[in-house]
Amino acid sequence: MSTSLSLQPGCIMEFLQDNQPVTAWVLDVQGPRLRVFTSGQRELKLPLSRVLPWLGPQCPAGSSRQEMLDLLRTHNGRRERLAESVDALEIWDLAQGEVDEAGIEWFASLVFEEASPDQLAALGRKLLQTKTHFKFSPPQFEIYPQETVERRQEELRKAQERERLVGFGQVFLRGLWDIFCKRKSTLPQPDEEQASRIRDLLMTRLCNPDDRDSDALWKTMCQGMPEDPHLPLFLAQAWGIVPPHFNFHLCRAQYYWEPDWAEAHAEAVTALQERVLASRTEPIVDIVTIDSSSTQDIDDGFDLTRDQDGFKLRLALACPCLGWEFGSPLDKAVLHRFTSLYLPEGTSHMLPEALGKDFFSLRAGQERPALIISFDLDPEGALRSFDPQIAWISIKANLTYTGVENEIATADPGMLHHARDLATLLRQARIRDHAVIMDQPDPRMVLCKDPVNPEVEVVQSESTPEAQKIVSEFMILANKAMGSWARETGTALLFRTQNITLPAESAGVWTDPTDIYRIINNMGPSILECEPRRHATIGAKAYAPVTSPLRRYSDFINMAQIMARLTGHGRLLNQAELESLLPLLSSRAELVGQVQRMRPRYWKYEYFRQNHKKMRWSGIIVDPGSHLVTISLPDLQLFLKAPRKIFGDKIRLGQGFSIRIGKVDPLNNEIKIVEAWEEE
Repeated sequence: MSTSLSLQPGCIMEFLQDNQPVTAWVLDVQGPRLRVFTSGQRELKLPLSRVLPWLGPQCPAGSSRQEMLDLLRTHNGRRERLAESVDALEIWDLAQGEVDEAGIEWFASLVFEEASPDQLAALGRKLLQTKTHFKFSPPQFEIYPQETVERRQEELRKAQERERLVGFGQVFLRGLWDIFCKRKSTLPQPDEEQASRIRDLLMTRLCNPDDRDSDALWKTMCQGMPEDPHLPLFLAQAWGIVPPHFNFHLCRAQYYWEPDWAEAHAEAVTALQERVLASRTEPIVDIVTIDSSSTQDIDDGFDLTRDQDGFKLRLALACPCLGWEFGSPLDKAVLHRFTSLYLPEGTSHMLPEALGKDFFSLRAGQERPALIISFDLDPEGALRSFDPQIAWISIKANLTYTGVENEIATADPGMLHHARDLATLLRQARIRDHAVIMDQPDPRMVLCKDPVNPEVEVVQSESTPEAQKIVSEFMILANKAMGSWARETGTALLFRTQNITLPAESAGVWTDPTDIYRIINNMGPSILECEPRRHATIGAKAYAPVTSPLRRYSDFINMAQIMARLTGHGRLLNQAELESLLPLLSSRAELVGQVQRMRPRYWKYEYFRQNHKKMRWSGIIVDPGSHLVTISLPDLQLFLKAPRKIFGDKIRLGQGFSIRIGKVDPLNNEIKIVEAWEEE
C-alpha cells in the first residue's frame, strides 16, 4: 500500500509521540508533509515518515471539527478495547521461526480473517507495547529470537525492579535521614527484597564510594539530601545496620577484623606447623626479648656479650616463612591483610593467631626457628662484620620495657647495661650519618565502659627511653645490615627508602615541639621499592625491613628471600619478579596503612568532642603564621591551626597557650579553636 496515495483528507491515521500512538485526522497532504487534527484538539504538521503503517478508515473530508473529534475518540476507544484482547505472546509463538520481520498485515493474517482498520491499529499498538518480543523498524516489525527475548525480559524485569526500588528507596532513605537528624519520621517498612537491596546499596557506597555501578542509583535515591561524603554512614547508622563509631576504613580496605578469618585455613596452618617441626634442630643460642607487657606477637630478641675487644651481638628474628607455600589461599589471604593493626579497639593480626601469637612468636620457654644475625662490633660500636644464618633458638625470657628500664636504673651492670651502651653508640653513629630522631610523648587512646559508645581517655605511656632505644637501635642495625647484605649477595629485597636531602643541622635527637614541627615540614615520606637507596632520616645507605615478619608482609617477603638465599630452600624471586609484586604490595600497604593512621586519629578527635565543654588544653606555638597560627599539643601529638586573631597581636615561636575547643568533627578530622589564653 502506498502511503502517499492512501493518505487523503478525512483519513484517520496514527503517529508516535513520546513513544505512544496518537490518533489523528488528516486535514491536508502537502508533498512530504501533512497537516493533521488530533484527538487532543491540536493541529500539527508532520513529515510522512512519522505515519504509522496502518491507515483508515476514510471519512468525509468536509467534516466539522466536532464531527472529526467525535470520530477520533470513537475509533481511539475501540482500538484500546481491541488491543486488550490481542495476545501478543501467542502471535510471537506463531511468528517466531517463520520470518525475521513482517508488516502489520502479515501479523493480522495470523489472528483475523479480514482485519478492519481498527483491528490493524489495535494489533499494531499491542506489538509496539511488547518490546521484549518485537522491535518496530518502520514499516516492519522485527521478531526477536528466543535468546533475545529472554535477555530483554530479564532487562525489563531488572528495570521494573529498579523503578520500584527507587520509588520506595527515596522515601525510605529520607525517613532514615530524618531519624539521623532526630526529627520525627514514620519509616516505611521494606519487604525482604527491598531491605536487602537498600542494605547492599548503603554498604557499597559506605565501603566503596567510587563504585561506578551503584553511582546512578545512589544519586537518584538520594535526591534532595545533603551531598555529604559520609551520608551512607549516617543512614546506615540510623537504620542500625552498622554501630556508632563504625570503622569504615576497615571496610574500604576489605580487611577482616575478627580472628575467625583464619578458620578457612585451619588445615593449611596445621600442615605448615608439621612441616616446620619436622625441620627442627637443636637451638644454638638463648635469647631474651623486650616488648610492652601486652605484646603477644613477639618477633625479635637478642643475646649480647661485651669484652675489651668490643661487642658480640646476636639478633634473633622470628622466621614465619619457614615451610610457607607462596601462592596458596593462606598466602593470598595474608598478603591481602598485609599488616597487623594495632587500634584503640584492639589488635587484629596479619597472620592467623595460631601462628603469629603462638607457633612462631618468640615466647619464653619455647624453641623457635629464627634468622640469627651475628654482629662483631668494636668498643665504639662500629661494625666489623656480621653473619646471617637460619637456625633454631631458645627463648630464655620475655622482658618488658618497664622491667628493663628498672633494671638498668637499679641493678648491677649486666647484659642490659651493655645493650644500653651499645644502643647509645649506634645512635650516635647514626646521628653522625645525619639521622633525625624524634623523641616525643606516646599517648594512647583507651576506650572505657560502654563498648558501643565508649568514653575515650588519653593515657601517656610510661617513659622507658633506655629500653626503647635498645630495641629500636638493634632493629635498625639489623635492617641496615640486611640491606647491605642484599647488595653484596645480589639478593632481591624490598627496601624502605627516603632519598631526600635534609639540612645538616637537622641531625640529632629532638624533643622540642618547635624543632620537631620545623624538621617534619622538610621531611618527605618513605616509600617501598626494589632499589637499595638511602633512607635519610634513619641514616642508612640501604634499609631492608626484616625485623617484623609476624606483623608486616613486606618484612615477611624479605625474610623469605633471605632464608631461600641462605638455605637453598623455598621461593627465591629475582628483582624483576619482586618488582612485579610491588604495585599490589604498595596498594595494600596504603589501604591498610590508612586504617592504622586514621582510626587512632578518629578516637583522638572523639576524645576532644566528649571533653571540649569541660576541659582546656595546653599548647605551644610552632608556627606564628601571617594568617593561621599552628599550635602543637605535645601530650596528644597533634598540630592544630586557628586564625591568628584568636591568639592576640603579640605571638612568638615557642609561646605557651591554653586553648578552648569549640566544634569537633571526628569523621572529617576537624577541630575549631575558639579561645586562647597565654600561659605564664
